[in-house]
Amino acid sequence: MLRVFKRSRIGILSLARYQSTAASVQSVLLKKEDFCSRHVGPRAKDQRDMLDYLGLKTIDELIAKTVPETIRLNRALNIDPALTEDELMRKASEIAKKNQIWRSYIGMGYSSCLTPHTITRNIFENPGWTTQYTPYQAEIAQGRLESLLNFQTMIKDLTGMDIANASLLDEGTAAAEAMGLCFRSTKKRKFYVSDKVHPQTIGVVETRASAMGIEVLVKNLDEVDFSTKDACGMLFQYPDTEGAINNYHDLIEKCHDGGALAVCAADILSLTILRPPGELGADVAVGTTQRFGVPLNYGGPHAGYFATRNNLTRLMPGRVVGVTRDAHGNSAYRLALQTREQHIRRDRATSNICTAQALLANMSAMYAVYHGPQGLKDIANRVHASTAVLAAGVRQAGHKLRHEHFFDTLKIAPKGDVGTLEKRAHQYKINLRYFDDGDVGVSLDEATRLQDLDDLLQIFESPTNALDLAAELAGRFENIPAVYLRESPFLTHPVFNCYHSETQIVRYMKMLENKDISLVHSMIPLGSCTMKLNSTTEMMPCSMPEIAHIHPFVPLEQTAGYLQMFSQLERDLCEITGYDRISFQPNSGAQGEYAGLRAITEYFKSKGEHQRNVCLIPVSAHGTNPASAQMAGMVVDPIKVTSEGTIDVAHLRKKIKQHGDKVACIMITYPSTYGIFEDTVREVCDVVHSVGGQVYLDGANMNAQVGLCRPGDYGSDVSHLNLHKTFCIPHGGGGPGMGPIGVKAHLAPYLPSHPVVAPGDIQNSFGVVSAAPWGSSAILPISWAYIKMMGPDGLKQATQLAILNANYMRRRVEKHYKVLFSGKNGFAAHEFIIDCRDFKKATNIEAMDIAKRLQDYGFHAPTVSFPVSGCLMVEPTESEDKAELDRFCDAMIYIRQEIQNIEDGKWSKDDNPVKNSPHTIKTITQNEWEHAYTREQAVFPAPFITPATKMWPTVSRIDDTYGDTHLICSCPPMESYSSFASSE
Repeated sequence: MLRVFKRSRIGILSLARYQSTAASVQSVLLKKEDFCSRHVGPRAKDQRDMLDYLGLKTIDELIAKTVPETIRLNRALNIDPALTEDELMRKASEIAKKNQIWRSYIGMGYSSCLTPHTITRNIFENPGWTTQYTPYQAEIAQGRLESLLNFQTMIKDLTGMDIANASLLDEGTAAAEAMGLCFRSTKKRKFYVSDKVHPQTIGVVETRASAMGIEVLVKNLDEVDFSTKDACGMLFQYPDTEGAINNYHDLIEKCHDGGALAVCAADILSLTILRPPGELGADVAVGTTQRFGVPLNYGGPHAGYFATRNNLTRLMPGRVVGVTRDAHGNSAYRLALQTREQHIRRDRATSNICTAQALLANMSAMYAVYHGPQGLKDIANRVHASTAVLAAGVRQAGHKLRHEHFFDTLKIAPKGDVGTLEKRAHQYKINLRYFDDGDVGVSLDEATRLQDLDDLLQIFESPTNALDLAAELAGRFENIPAVYLRESPFLTHPVFNCYHSETQIVRYMKMLENKDISLVHSMIPLGSCTMKLNSTTEMMPCSMPEIAHIHPFVPLEQTAGYLQMFSQLERDLCEITGYDRISFQPNSGAQGEYAGLRAITEYFKSKGEHQRNVCLIPVSAHGTNPASAQMAGMVVDPIKVTSEGTIDVAHLRKKIKQHGDKVACIMITYPSTYGIFEDTVREVCDVVHSVGGQVYLDGANMNAQVGLCRPGDYGSDVSHLNLHKTFCIPHGGGGPGMGPIGVKAHLAPYLPSHPVVAPGDIQNSFGVVSAAPWGSSAILPISWAYIKMMGPDGLKQATQLAILNANYMRRRVEKHYKVLFSGKNGFAAHEFIIDCRDFKKATNIEAMDIAKRLQDYGFHAPTVSFPVSGCLMVEPTESEDKAELDRFCDAMIYIRQEIQNIEDGKWSKDDNPVKNSPHTIKTITQNEWEHAYTREQAVFPAPFITPATKMWPTVSRIDDTYGDTHLICSCPPMESYSSFASSE
């Protein structure tokens, strides 16, 4: 019996061991790679150490002490469980394949093109180019500033204008900005638009005008009587939306005689062979550079352009790169003319533009550098020759051309039923443009090949193929009369004539990249800008052909994949924010602000409350807020902020009582721009709602809320969401951005619509915000992928760690610097403010000096002098690990000791490493060194900075004053190019 018992016990133990092993194997099989652990920086030990440093036991305790209980979300987000990176890619591919890539010859400002693979790989898919911040710290941004200067030079040359900016959002918004310039220049409120301008551009212009009190008249410009002198300007398309080339010289003279300005929306490729707008007499040229190497992207992102005459320079919107000199007299680049812009002039700004399209502008500029002037002209001639061949075949088949003079677009009156022609086009999977009058449009492009021409000729039933038609034409292209042809040179600067082999262009791109700090080097601790990881997996769908090569105006049934992705992203963002609907049309945060405010004004109009035009804005608000409110036709009234950094509720109540039923809305940022969760946020919302006003919540700080609280729950009616911040779209060196708006149900009918493809079921839209129906569609997969891979738990953890990282850094730094503002329990949200103002009197050191000295330590500066002048605002995000946080804190502590050395008299106020920063290789390798500090103290001031890890600033301290008083905004003669010049 005993023996049997022993055997049974062994059997039981073996069974238990087997079951345990089986369970372990099952656990291993079921365990998935966790993307969240890749996205967030702090490991478990890091988190414990930081919590210990803060005197906390758990991260939940931190959140309880930071986020007011009254607004906390006490449940998990109702979104899908997290996918692995591999699962995400398979899911993305499956959805993308639902899009149908037809050959699209729709035109209307969008053309297929061939992006050189070297530009795709080395710029668009390269985090060294995609993760830089806007180049406000010029010394560590010389590479992309040079590339943007190339862009400006390219636009200036091709348009024949005096000066160009560094890109706008798209052609439609560029045209609207041009109308604003005409109004600011002349103060007249009538603007004529040709009826042959692209319809989406007309829509954007009309929408913008309606809030500005400008009357837009769309008509045949030849019928306009400018002698009444009551117009501020006119806008025409060149070539027009039907493809016609006209001589606008006489029309422009009439316009000028009437005291108005002429705006030309010009096709950038056509200007290589057509007379440029500047030679026609235009005052402003606008357009898009999409066909210079940027895929269709279902409408965006693309870089718009804006060029004008010298006398209108200071009225020009957007960023402008200028040439200046550094502290040692060397040539350098910087952003010029900043004093006119939104972050300084607020509601009196030229425009509310914040995000531009730097990444796409750099791609287009590099496309021009790679091809050079002759290469671009060859492409244009090939496109035009293809169009001439098609025109000949169409005529042979008995159809009628509406316009004899064209570049790449034909408007055709078919000889038979257009429906039959459309069916033939569908058989070939070709999209054409169908006009309301029954005509058909065909726009050819760089990607058009012989087989494409033959297929088009078959659709129009031409009896002759393309090669035979070309032989018959024998090089005789009479479609562009000599009077329209360009004779002036362009792109003569050496940069456009040196880098035409792939070896040369790769070296040039790498040389520029190496001059810039990006997230591949170190953390970029910019308060309010959320420079977090932009993962490779999130970016990869953007390069999928089914995402990149879709025209924005194809039939919706061809974009089922995009629509599915939009639907899923909208659902997830609504769950995250507590809103009911999302519009993806705004293609920047500032555009989102504008769209949200316009939805509010339209809502009140529908109720007959036309008197509501007051927008209350705390003085701590983002710079774009007042500018956006002014553009939306509102009157801005500021609200005070208390010494604790919170909205002064008493002052708000006073303003509410003063304005009463004139209050349209309040614009608040939450957590506040001062980096704290205000306990009074519900009260603020309730006070505004009590008089029927709406609450606009700036979504820039959403990274401190996801999974913890929802704006739609605690009183907000509308927000824009900076997808290039919280939701991982990379900043791209100053764009692309994405600013979709979320609204509560009562505002949903007033979201943006579109004249070509109406997104959703919007019934009472205020109009059109961006040229494309869904804005920058091709970067939305980035945010979609981020949410899908993080899942509900990962998103919440990211927010928690963003708050933990910020509070850990704050606690370390506050032992050495004065730190402003905190919540009632002494904790910050996801960012904090370092006060540098006390240093000025004793040491002559200011916040900007510390910002420049950080470059010597290998870091980009925090946000300088915003929201408090003379201070630095720091935001680490959740993606940085404790070691990187400590390196930055150590750098700040070392700099504080350097300031102490000045206070103690060891270094003078004028000669010290902080005031002389940043230090370049050239500076420290000079034979003479006359400073009181050593070369090593200058460039290796901390143990973690070694020759192997050193990031060298390219130039010394920029001379801003010289740059603005000697304004040069195109490529200057540069000796460094001469050795590369080729015989081409």
